[in-house]
Amino acid sequence: MVALLTLTEQLQRYSAGDRDIAEAILRETLPRLHQIAARELRRERYLAPLDPTELINEVWMRSLSKGGWRINNREHFYAIAGLAMRRVLVDFARQRLATRRGKGESPISLDEAPAGALTKDGELEMTVRIGNLMEKLAKADPAAARMVDMHYFAGFTLEEIAEITGLTLRQVRHRWAKGCDWLKLRM
Repeated sequence: MVALLTLTEQLQRYSAGDRDIAEAILRETLPRLHQIAARELRRERYLAPLDPTELINEVWMRSLSKGGWRINNREHFYAIAGLAMRRVLVDFARQRLATRRGKGESPISLDEAPAGALTKDGELEMTVRIGNLMEKLAKADPAAARMVDMHYFAGFTLEEIAEITGLTLRQVRHRWAKGCDWLKLRM
C-alpha cells in the first residue's frame, strides 16, 4: 500500500504518527537528501569528517526518525532536513572546538601550530557563530530565519520558497533580504 501513495501522502501519514512508513520515505527521498548533504559538507569542508550518507544517517537518527514534525509536502520535508543538517554540523563544530580548547594541554604558539589548523579552527568558529546567529534570528524574526534556512541552507530558489510557503515572491524576497541584513550587521 505504501508504494501506491505519493511522497506527499506518505509524509502526511508520517506527520500524523505512522512510523511504519519512515523507511519508505527515506528510500524515496535519499537521492535529494544526498544532494543537500553533499552541498552542506562542501560548504563546511573542514568541519566534519563525514560523508553525505553519514550526515543523512545522523540527521535521521537525531531528528527525523523521532517524529513530531508537521510536514506539509516534499519541499517542506527537504527544508526541514536541510535545517536539521545545519544543526548537526553546528553541534559538531561546537564539540570539536570544545575538545580543542578543553583538553588541559598547554597552548602552542602560532609558529608551532600545524599547517591548516588555524584555518580549520577559524571555519569551526565561523560555523558555530553562524549557528548561534541563526538561533537568535529565529527568535527575533522567525519568518526571516526561515527564508535564510530555506534559501541558503536548504538550497531552494526564492520562487520555490514562495510556492512552498504560499507567500508572494515579493514577500519572500523582502524576508530574505531582511534576514541577510540582520545577519550581516552581526557578523
